[in-house]
Amino acid sequence: MSTIPSPPPSPVEAPDNRLKIFFLPNLFTAGNLFCGFIALTYIVEAKLESEDFSDINLALFFILLACIFDLVDGRVARMGGQESPFGREFDSLADIISFGAAPAFLVHRIVLRDLFGAHQEIGWFIASIYLICGAFRLARFNCLAAMAHGGGGKDFLGFPIPAAAGMVASLTLFLIWWEEKNFSKGYLRYILPALLLFLSWMMVSRVRYPSFKKVDFRTQRPFFKTLLAMLLVGAVLIFKMLLLRFLLPVGFTAYLIYGFIRPHVSKAFRKEIEDDEEDDDAAAANPTLPE
Repeated sequence: MSTIPSPPPSPVEAPDNRLKIFFLPNLFTAGNLFCGFIALTYIVEAKLESEDFSDINLALFFILLACIFDLVDGRVARMGGQESPFGREFDSLADIISFGAAPAFLVHRIVLRDLFGAHQEIGWFIASIYLICGAFRLARFNCLAAMAHGGGGKDFLGFPIPAAAGMVASLTLFLIWWEEKNFSKGYLRYILPALLLFLSWMMVSRVRYPSFKKVDFRTQRPFFKTLLAMLLVGAVLIFKMLLLRFLLPVGFTAYLIYGFIRPHVSKAFRKEIEDDEEDDDAAAANPTLPE
């Protein structure tokens, strides 16, 4: 009796090991890295001997612009479902240049280089502490994000390095404006090395900060808050640098302080500030009947 031959087994599909490199999010990350490089270039070429801080001001502008690129790239990736390990690693490499090397070199160039006289290695060491702590912060973030299966959670462990760089850049911008031509001889500039060391510790600390990952272009806000945000943007566009010199240092400082007071504020206040929708989702999933 003849038997019907069984069909050959279907070949097992090989897993797709190709890297997922999404164009738009990585384009913003490349913009972040480009801004960091341009900032470093302006810092190197600054003519501080002639009390000319125009190049330093441009470097500060590019560091702050890099903060905007860094803020946008993650939100674009999440909105399009385009988060990937490659994007996370590329973002960290860009961050260590724009928010690690650039601020450290900035403070060394305008303060630390001349602060210790013949012992310039002390200034190098102080600046390197910030850079090393920033790299440690980014490496820890990537490991935690990988352990959380790509999400990274709604909180940051330690002060984010883009916020640290933004705080250094915005405060330097304010001090240069405040002291004008006397900045290189004034005492207020000595705030910057102390701030650099404090932020170094904060980046590797275990203080938790909200990531605001839920806040994006699709976030719905109450009418009053939307109106207030529109008025604030309008005021910045009209008064430009005058308001930015005050608003940016105040904003970054408020975020820094919020990490300390956050565990002690009410849950309702935290939800209002952080736009946390988890409680709303839980309530919708488990509705309660009226009494």
